[in-house]
Amino acid sequence: MKHMTNLLETWSLDREIVLVKLLNHPRDKVFAAWMDPKALAEWYGPAGLSIESHEADIREGGVWRFDMVGVFEGKQQRFPNLMRFVEIVPNERIVIDYGTPEPNDPDRFRVTVTFDEQTDGKTVLTMRQLHPSRERRQVVIGFGAVEYGLQTMDGLAAWLDG
Repeated sequence: MKHMTNLLETWSLDREIVLVKLLNHPRDKVFAAWMDPKALAEWYGPAGLSIESHEADIREGGVWRFDMVGVFEGKQQRFPNLMRFVEIVPNERIVIDYGTPEPNDPDRFRVTVTFDEQTDGKTVLTMRQLHPSRERRQVVIGFGAVEYGLQTMDGLAAWLDG
């Protein structure tokens, strides 16, 4: 466990994935969409998957435990997820440890979400993922992590526009 923590605190380009989206909304409104459990369940996740929330304690040290549910090859599948909120700086930054509910999930990764306001009032949302190894980064890119991440950001944009 200690080793894992150190890995996620030392940044490394060959383990990171960075996604950026420009949103036509002020920073406080974009940040609020992350803080509201009901909102999160509505916009979060890749296109075509729905969210079933089991526990949503969105504060520093809190967790959000949820399933992503979708139909694959004709049958419903669920993917258990757990976000642990490491740090929350209102309207600026959210730091999350993200994985499955397994206590020692070896594939857990660190996500840093930043909210930057442009002078025109739009918000630049940046999501940086730091994976535990170079190999794991390649695996998640291989199964579409970048595409899914961008779909998630598009979902947030649509929710905010709605």
